[in-house]
Amino acid sequence: MQASDKVLLMNFGDIYPLYVKKVERKGQTAADVMQVVTWLTGYSALEIQTLQQRECSLADFFNQAPALNPKRKLLRGRICEIKVEAMAPGTMQEVRYLDKLVDDVAKGKAWAKILPA
Repeated sequence: MQASDKVLLMNFGDIYPLYVKKVERKGQTAADVMQVVTWLTGYSALEIQTLQQRECSLADFFNQAPALNPKRKLLRGRICEIKVEAMAPGTMQEVRYLDKLVDDVAKGKAWAKILPA
């Protein structure tokens, strides 16, 4: 099993609180994480809260997303030393888009620079 396969099998409910902790350590809020997740996936805040309570792999979280934002393809930058825009299309790229958004929130970047217009 490849590392990317292991990531995709991880439970969304276990990962989401880690995103929140990361941004809160840097002075940002849980609401900021919710904003980027809803922007990226099209899930409502209530749906995200519900998915945190269920067994839902990251793969299922992204594959069942109501409306992946088409502007996500405009995201640029590196995550784990890999350019997100250069990754092969697929679920792992979607996970890395979310990682990139959360990193940018944690860094305190302006919303206009985090979410493509």
